[in-house]
Amino acid sequence: MEDVLGCFREVRHAIDSREQSGVSSDSVLAHIRPTLEGVGFLVERGKTVAEKITRPVLFGDDGKAVVAYDVDAFHSGHGVVLEVEAGRGAANNADYRDLVRASLMVDAKFLVLAMMLEYRSGAQTWRSYERTRDRIDAIYASDRLRLPLEGLLLIGY
Repeated sequence: MEDVLGCFREVRHAIDSREQSGVSSDSVLAHIRPTLEGVGFLVERGKTVAEKITRPVLFGDDGKAVVAYDVDAFHSGHGVVLEVEAGRGAANNADYRDLVRASLMVDAKFLVLAMMLEYRSGAQTWRSYERTRDRIDAIYASDRLRLPLEGLLLIGY
């Protein structure tokens, strides 16, 4: 996980959502892609099918995946799913979606979730990282919902 944190540290000035306007998940991924790939991650390169990273969830006839989800990056050797959320995704419960999807993916052991520290739209400001941290704390503090993940790393950018 230290390698992943290093990817974000190296480019923190270019992606700091408190200082930069218009930070998108695609731009964050573009900044961290070279370092992530250097430590063994497959990283989404674009929006076409060939450029996406798709992870299976449920298999059907002949072992073909009938349910699969796209992820921003995946490290097959360590089972690490990485998702970067920005903008409206950060404000619209994408954190919950990412938690559930990563929990269902084959060979996913860890989730790295990168959330904007702040998302501004007009006069509104969402503190996405804080909100997600509070949600994750509530999930792990409760015995009511047990996630199959071995670990979760939340990064604020």
